[in-house]
Amino acid sequence: MIDLAALAALRAVDVHGSVVAAAEALGYTPSAVSQQVKRLERQTGVPLLERVGRGVMLTRHGRHLVDEGGRLLTDLERLESVLHHRAGAVAGHLRLAAFSTAMRGLVAPVVSSLLRDHPDLSVALTEKEPWDTIALVAAGHVELGLVHAWGHVSLAIPDHVHAEEVGSDLADLVVHRDHPLASKACVTPGDLADVDWIATPVETICREWLVRMHDGTGRLPRVVHESMEFESHLALVRAGLGVALVPRLGRAPLGDRLVAVEVTDPAPRRGILAVHRRSMGESPAVAATLAALRATRADQERDRRQARTRDQA
Repeated sequence: MIDLAALAALRAVDVHGSVVAAAEALGYTPSAVSQQVKRLERQTGVPLLERVGRGVMLTRHGRHLVDEGGRLLTDLERLESVLHHRAGAVAGHLRLAAFSTAMRGLVAPVVSSLLRDHPDLSVALTEKEPWDTIALVAAGHVELGLVHAWGHVSLAIPDHVHAEEVGSDLADLVVHRDHPLASKACVTPGDLADVDWIATPVETICREWLVRMHDGTGRLPRVVHESMEFESHLALVRAGLGVALVPRLGRAPLGDRLVAVEVTDPAPRRGILAVHRRSMGESPAVAATLAALRATRADQERDRRQARTRDQA
């Protein structure tokens, strides 16, 4: 009989393009993934992988097994979800991937509460960029993912993956208190044509949004420093090395040297999307996590509005 864990390993090699990348995604060693594929070859009696240069690719037998076996894995996943749904059990093991600010500002409090309320549930967390998270969910390597979508910067989501917005987030222009823009109540992209930007690298979603935000100005943002982490952006702004567009979710207190200025026309809003395979739609663990994410984000937004009202009073 075909080993389902080995089949999942073969599918991971197909999705990620190499044994090493598949092992990283699955949390195994490359040797363990290779052994699983070899066991599957012994069980089926046909070669499933072939070497191409320094990498590997599926043989025609491997392609057939992944395509047909993928449907089998999906059916089994749906069956398990329905069984848990009928039993009303929030139990089992849930793997969740999320972007960094959501991990700090949303996932940590939600998972802590979930584990208290549902002692039969275990959760494993991993921090990934949105495109990587969608790929992991689509391939069956995690059950649930959190991604962000900025304005009209599109995310490609496969048909078998469901996405729903569980909240939203705004970004502010963060400047040093001595910067000329620090005294403004709000700014537009037209006010930012000549500033030195600290931004995420090219080809990240946040960088794409920063460029799109300048569409009506006839100028590209002048990015002088790049960093993946918004905490690093704040440190560089604090040192007087530029300005940054920093989301509110998961943002540490700015302290007395930094000022957050509202941006308008357009407002830098990002939707927080939860993604899961449609076969997980009836999973009580997924449903409970989604409900907790929505409720926690709504509470955070309410608290932020109340704090802003107090500050303005």
